[in-house]
Amino acid sequence: MAWCGRYQTFLLPDKGSGITNYGKLQTGYIISVVLLLPLYPSSGCPSVCSCSSGEVNCMDRELRLVPDNLPANATTILLDYNSIAVLQNRTFLAQHVLQRLSLHSNLIVSVHRQALVGLGELQELDLSGNSLSNLPPEAFLPVPRLTVLNLGNNKLLSLDPELLGALPHLQTLSLHSNALTSLSSAFFENLPPLHSFKLDNNPWVCTCDIQPLFQWLTDNVDTVPEVKSVRCRLPAPLAQYPIIDIGNESFAPCHEPWLLPQDYAFFLLIGPSTFLTSICMCLLVGFLAVACVKMLTGSYTYHGPPATRAERQRVHQYVHK
Repeated sequence: MAWCGRYQTFLLPDKGSGITNYGKLQTGYIISVVLLLPLYPSSGCPSVCSCSSGEVNCMDRELRLVPDNLPANATTILLDYNSIAVLQNRTFLAQHVLQRLSLHSNLIVSVHRQALVGLGELQELDLSGNSLSNLPPEAFLPVPRLTVLNLGNNKLLSLDPELLGALPHLQTLSLHSNALTSLSSAFFENLPPLHSFKLDNNPWVCTCDIQPLFQWLTDNVDTVPEVKSVRCRLPAPLAQYPIIDIGNESFAPCHEPWLLPQDYAFFLLIGPSTFLTSICMCLLVGFLAVACVKMLTGSYTYHGPPATRAERQRVHQYVHK
């Protein structure tokens, strides 16, 4: 290094100086180098990778984890075709200038919400060919400059509406070959303007829930490559039918009120009569209950022997005093 040369020139003895002085100067030079090395960022390359001109190539190395000692000055990191299963929190904390990160064809099932912290300059992220079924809503907050995101060939069942709201500069998004059945209207409200959006080979269910996707495709037909390949999987009569060809009229029943006028008439007629009938039934049950109680009470009344005439007179006189 240039700074090492400067220190070497300063420490080398002048001609004619003693060997003892030269040895002391050489020792001082070594100590200075040892003390100053920690002040300079490491540009080393992991032993399992190859590094050249800012690119770190760790492809197909049977890695189960992202290497710890990736160079901080890397602008491209390729980790394709490995066996990485999880992207842990702060995995790329030192890679502040990284612009491209590729993890294609690994075994990733989970991306922790702070896995991409530190990648403020990242522009391209490839997570395709993995086993992701969901992503935390905060996953892309650390990468606001992202322009290309590839999530194709995963197992995504749904996408949180807030997931892409943190990517205002996104231009290319790939969601092909996942397990998506529909996308909510809130998802498209948070979706930035795209130049390319791949959606084919998903099991789209063409019921009322597919209308937000249909409407977006209709308004952005030039954004989706081979838009006719975005097809329904269910229901069976619409299998392999292009979503964009469904037509607005097919969604008319989705906006009908839950109760039709004849339904209201039915409730107005049946409701009051049912109410009156229930009151009558309650009165009848109450009457029968009272009658039963009286009958039971009367059956247990004590009847003594008939009083004599004199006794009846005394009682009569006592009551009328």
